[in-house]
Order: sequence, then C-alpha cells, then structure tokens
Amino acid sequence: MNKNIKRGLSCLLGVSLLFSGCEKSLEEAPKQIAVENFYNTVPEVEAAVNAIYNPLRNDLISNYIATLECQSDWMYGRGSWSPLSNFQGLDDANITRVEGFWNNFYLAVRNANLVILNSPAEQVFVPFVGEAKFLRAYSYFQLVRNWGDVPLRTEATMAEKDLARSSSEVVYQLIEADLLSAIESLPVTPLVSGRPSKWAAQVLLADVYLQLGRYADAAQHAKEVSESGFSLVGVNEKKDFQYKIFGPDIISSSEEIFAFKYARLPGQGNYILWISNHPSTKLFTADGTGAYAVHGDATNPNYLSWSDNDIRKQLWDKVNFGLGPNTLVSSKYIDPSALDRNTAGNDLPIYRLSDALLIYAEAAARASSSVSSASMEALNKVHRRAYGFAPNSVSEVDYQVADYTLDGFIDLVVQERGYEFMYEGKRWLELKRIDEVNKYIEYGKGKTVVQKHLLWPIPLSETNYNDAIDPVSNQNPGY
Repeated sequence: MNKNIKRGLSCLLGVSLLFSGCEKSLEEAPKQIAVENFYNTVPEVEAAVNAIYNPLRNDLISNYIATLECQSDWMYGRGSWSPLSNFQGLDDANITRVEGFWNNFYLAVRNANLVILNSPAEQVFVPFVGEAKFLRAYSYFQLVRNWGDVPLRTEATMAEKDLARSSSEVVYQLIEADLLSAIESLPVTPLVSGRPSKWAAQVLLADVYLQLGRYADAAQHAKEVSESGFSLVGVNEKKDFQYKIFGPDIISSSEEIFAFKYARLPGQGNYILWISNHPSTKLFTADGTGAYAVHGDATNPNYLSWSDNDIRKQLWDKVNFGLGPNTLVSSKYIDPSALDRNTAGNDLPIYRLSDALLIYAEAAARASSSVSSASMEALNKVHRRAYGFAPNSVSEVDYQVADYTLDGFIDLVVQERGYEFMYEGKRWLELKRIDEVNKYIEYGKGKTVVQKHLLWPIPLSETNYNDAIDPVSNQNPGY
C-alpha cells in the first residue's frame, strides 16, 4: 500500500503532527509566539524547521517547475501557460502566477530566519539551524536567478518593513555563507528521508558556483558529492525510470540527494502529476482529468534529433488532445493509484547524482580549458544509464575524449542535461546561465526571446508593502 503511504511521508519529515499545529502559527502570526516559551526543546525547533517546507513543498514547487519548463527550448505551455512559451514577457495571468512564487519563497525565508534567530546555541540544535540555512539558500537561489536583485531579508533585517533590493552579488554572498555553514552543520546521512544532508548542501553550493563561473570550486564540490556513496539506479526499460527513480512508492533511492517528499495522503500529494498527465494514458486518473498544461511536440528539432535508443525519450507519449497528432505528453511522473489531483505519491527531485556528475563534467572542463577523461567519464555514466547500460562500465554508446573540443563538449553536457532533467525545472535557468537563450530557443522553437522575458517582474505584493522599492524606477526592465 504505497509502502505504508511512503512510511507516513517519512514521518512527515519527522514530526507530522507538529506540521499542522506549529506551522499554522508560524505562517499566520509568528510574533504571537513568545520566543522564551517556544524555542526550547528539540521538538519545538524541529516543528519550526518543518514550517519552512510548507510554502515550498505544498504551495509552490510543482507550479514553479511547470512555469520554468514552459520557457525551455523543449516544452510548451497550454492555456494560461502558453504566453510563457512565446518569450515576449509575462501577461497578467503569469505575473500573478509568479507573484505567488515570490511570496512563498519569502515565506520560506521568513520561517528559516525565525529558526536561525531563535534556536538555542547548544549542539543538539545546530543541525536544525543548518537545515534552515540550506532552505534559505535554496529559496534565494531561485529568487536571484528569476528576479535578479532582490530584498535580502535575514534574521537581522526581517523586522524591517522597507528594504531596498540588494545586488545579486550580495545575495550570492549570503547563499554561499549559508551553504558553507550548512555543510558543516548537517549530518552525512539525514535522520529522515526528505531532510537535507551535508551532500545536499554541497551539491547546491556546486550549482551556485557553476552559476557564478567559479568552475574550480564547482568541480571540487561536485566531485566530492559524486564520490560520497551515491549510485545511479540501473534501468532496462521505460518503467524502470517511472517506478525505480521517480515512482510513487519510492521512499528514497541510491541516487537521490535531495527531494521534496509526497505521499497518498490528503493534502500531501504531488500536484505536478495533474499538471503534466493526460487521463487517456491511464497513468494518472485521479478526478478523471488532468491539465496536460505543459507538453512537448514531436516536430521540435530537439526531439527529432534525440536517439530512439535513449530510454528517456520513451517518457513522452503522443496524445492528440486537440493540438494535433504530434503533441507529446510526459509520463515521467505517474501514479495510477492517486486518489485525487492532490494525492500523487511521487517525490519531486531537486538534486540527484546526475546533477553532481554533470556539474562536475562541465565545471572541470571549463576550469582546465580542456576535456579530461574524468569529465567525460562523469558524462558517460549518465549517458550509459539512459541507454540501459551499467553506469560504471564502458559501453558501446560512450563518447570519446578525442572527438570533442572544449566547446563541443560543453554543448554535449548541455544536451545531456536537456534529456536528463525534463520536468525538473532546470533547462530555462541553464540557458540563461550559459547566455545562449536565443540560440537554443531559436533552434528548438523558432522564436526570439525579448529582453524583458529574462527576468520576472517584482510583484505588486512587494512594491505595495515595501516603500523602499519604487514600482516604476525599481522595477525589472519592461514592466
């Protein structure tokens, strides 16, 4: 029975009942909790940490990933999501949508600040502070890449109503400091599946360093993570991806580094299945419906050039729901036993071993301005697995170092990421990072991206509240 409902959603991150009691207080009126009466015991601080997850896991991440995927060179939005695929800036519906993301990321930041500020100094509380810093760094990493300069609300400034936008450089300084602290504070093995470990903080830091062009640092951290005991799950067919890596009954896997956890419990399911699936496939039939709002197209050049021998390609099904016979619907996340649109048991991966390997492959090559056998081997492990071969053994599909220049190898890594991380919300942010948005969007979709589309607008909910941000002069370009 869904592995005992994912073993109680991994005990709902350790303290299920505290989620409903304390989290409501933290979300609605944190100042009503007297610090001296609350942050005194491990269960109390753990409950405060749990409150950081709610705005991320329940209210944000599924729609956030879908919104990012619409803007990739592979996938398309339908209905209210369709303007995102036109790359002309956000319309009113999507401005409202991303406003919700902003609010929830900052709610997570606020709840993390409360833990960092109020937790006692004793050693037993140190891992909880590390977890709060990890989640704060994760939230700011999303904010700074999508909005650019943002207000930096920390435990020292959270009481200030009017706070100007901090430069991206300053935001990244906080992210780095938080993650370095988290690496030292978090356990090597999390006590509960779904909580971050030292390795989760380290791979996130590697990703941050890759974003900043600090390639030697990114390679070092990614290499340490990839050599720390994780292993890619072996696959032989499409169902292995669907059930052994992304399946609804998985509590954790050998390649999972950090994921948001879900289960078939009321209000605890993964909403992204309702966004992505079509009921005709019978892979997700809850409510007898589905939004199939973010889809692919078999005429996209990326899909046409993708080898049919790559098992990951089979995670797209042709479903004509009114847009023509070449419309593709993702079957990466499936749960035929979900009770309704909010009870799919599949977890949402944030970082897997594939991330560490491909970060290392690119960063090491860029750092040395050459393609080493180690960089190529990291890429080949991900590539082999996708074709059904053992990840750690030489195979007939291996790429060879001698065949690639540095630029050609970087393109190869970017391509492999495109195949590996569909519906994980990474492609659009990567195209911006490598500063080749127009090249890839033109190739994949035949469209030109206007400048205003590269950053989301600072929402009215912030400018109406925060007098330090003028809604005109301090707004992102084009809005």
